[in-house]
Amino acid sequence: MAQSSDADNAGQGPLSRGGIAPQPLFAVGAVLLGSFLANFDSRLTSVGLPDLRGAFSLGFDEGAWLSTAAIGSQIFIAPAVAWLATAFGLRRVLGVPSLVYALISLLIPFVRDYTALIALSIVHGMLLGTFVPATLMIIFRNLPIRWWLPAIAIYSIRVGFALDTGTSLVGFYVDHWGWQWLYWQSVGIAPLMGMMVYLGTPREPVNQEVLRDADWGGMLLFGTGVSMIYAGLDQGNRLDWLESGTVAALLIGGGLLCAAFVINEMLVRRPWAHVNVLFSRNVGLSLVVILLYTLTSLSNSSLVPNFLAIVAQLRPEQSGVLLVTYGALPMFVMVPLSIFLLRHFDPRFVVVIGFSAFATANLLGTQLTHDWARGDFFAIVILQSIGQAFTLLPIIILALSNADPTRATAFAAYIQIMRLGGAEIGVALMGTWLRVREQIHSNYLGQHLASGSFDVARMLKQLSESFAGHGAGTASARAAGTLSALVQRESNVLAYIDGFWLCFWLAIAALCLVALITRAPPGPFTPAPFGFAKAVLRRYGLSAPAP
Repeated sequence: MAQSSDADNAGQGPLSRGGIAPQPLFAVGAVLLGSFLANFDSRLTSVGLPDLRGAFSLGFDEGAWLSTAAIGSQIFIAPAVAWLATAFGLRRVLGVPSLVYALISLLIPFVRDYTALIALSIVHGMLLGTFVPATLMIIFRNLPIRWWLPAIAIYSIRVGFALDTGTSLVGFYVDHWGWQWLYWQSVGIAPLMGMMVYLGTPREPVNQEVLRDADWGGMLLFGTGVSMIYAGLDQGNRLDWLESGTVAALLIGGGLLCAAFVINEMLVRRPWAHVNVLFSRNVGLSLVVILLYTLTSLSNSSLVPNFLAIVAQLRPEQSGVLLVTYGALPMFVMVPLSIFLLRHFDPRFVVVIGFSAFATANLLGTQLTHDWARGDFFAIVILQSIGQAFTLLPIIILALSNADPTRATAFAAYIQIMRLGGAEIGVALMGTWLRVREQIHSNYLGQHLASGSFDVARMLKQLSESFAGHGAGTASARAAGTLSALVQRESNVLAYIDGFWLCFWLAIAALCLVALITRAPPGPFTPAPFGFAKAVLRRYGLSAPAP
C-alpha cells in the first residue's frame, strides 16, 4: 500500500468523508458479526439443505435451485459493495439492509409457495452478500492502523470457523430447536450488526461526484455474468453439464457477459473495476493464490464431513463434534499466533506454513479406508485448522500490501469474486470430480466381479446364508444388493482419496505461486523483525525500511 499520512503514522487509519468514527470498537463488533453471519448463513443453508427440502416439501430439483438462488444472488451483489459503500456510505449500505434481511429471515420459514420462496431467497442472498465485502471498508476507513491486523484476522478466519462449526450447529437446530432456526438465528444478529455499524461509523454524505460517473453497466454486466457462470456450474453436476440446454445457456451467456464487461471497462470514462488492476505481478499472483486457497480448503469444507456422512453414515451433529473440537477451537490459539508472526515476519513465510499444513492434511487423507471413523480424522482436522489460520489472513495482507489505493474499489471487486465465487464454484466442481471418480472406480471394480466367477459365487453364497434366517425367498436378492452396496462403498472411498490427492496438488501449486511473489513495498503491514531475527537482517543488510 502507499505511504501513510501523518494521521496514519499517529495510529489513526485513513479518514472517511464523515470524519473519525465515534466508537471504533462498535465497528470491530460489526466486522465480527457481519462476516460470521454471512458465512454461517451460507454454511447452514448448504449443510441443512436436505432438512429444508423436507420442511418446504420440495423435490430434489427444486431444492437444488433454492440453494443456487441463495448463493448466486450473493455473488451478483458482492463485487459492487465496495463501490456502493464509497458512493452512499457504510451506514446506508449496511444499516437499513440489515433490518430488511432480519425481516426476510423471519418470514421465509412461513412461506409455502415455491415462486415466493425463490424470490425471497434471492433478496435474502443479495442482502447477505453486502455484509462481508463491507467489513474491509469499515476496517480501513474507521479503525486505527494498530487495529487493522486483528480486524482483518477476524474477517479472514470466519471462513474456517464457520466451516467447522456449521455442521454441528445444523444438527443442533434441527434436532432441538427446529429447522426454522437455520433462518431465525439472523433475526436478532443482523439488527445488532446494523446498530453497531451506526454507532461505529461516521455519518457520510452521498458522494455526488462518484454517482455522476457511475459505471452501472459494468457492475450489472460483471455481477450478472459471474452469477450466471456460478449457476451453470452449480447445476452442471445435477443436469450433466453441456448435455443440458439450461447449463449450456448459463455458462455461455455468463461468459459473453463477462467478455462484454471487459470491453465496457476499456471504453467507459471512469471504469468501475478496470482489469488493469490484475496486471500487477504481486496482486495478480495473490488473487490466484486466494482462489487456490478456496479450492485447497475444500478438504475441510467438503471432503471430511461428506465422507463421514456418506461412507461412515454419521449425522451432522455427530461429525460436527469432530470439526468443532479439533477444527474450530484450536483457531483461538492459532489466530493470535498468526497475527504475531505477521507483525514480525514476512507474510510469505506465514502463507508457506499454512499451505504446508493443508498439503500434509490432504496427504494423510489419501490413506483413508472404509474402516476410518470419526476418530481417525483428528490429525487431518487439526492440520486443516492450522491451514485455515495461517493461509487466508497472510494472503489478504499480501494482496493489500501490493494494491494501489487509487484502485481500491476495483481490487475489492476482484477479491470478492475470488473469495466467494471461487469457494462456491470449487464446491460445485468438487462434487462433479467425486461423482465422476466414483463412477470410474465402480466400473473398474465391477470388471473384477464377473458373474459366475468362483470368488463372486462364494461371496454371494455366504451372504445368502446369513440372510436365510430372515426369509429364504429373498436371501439371494438381498445378498446381491449387499454386494452391490459394498462395491459402491469402496468406489466412494477411492473417489474421496482422489479428492484428497487433488487438494494436495492444489496446495503444492499454491506454494509454487507464493514463491514467485516478491517483497511488498513499505506500508502499514510491513513486519518489524525482533531479537535474533532483527540482528541477522541488519547484519546482511536485509532489514526492511520503516513504513
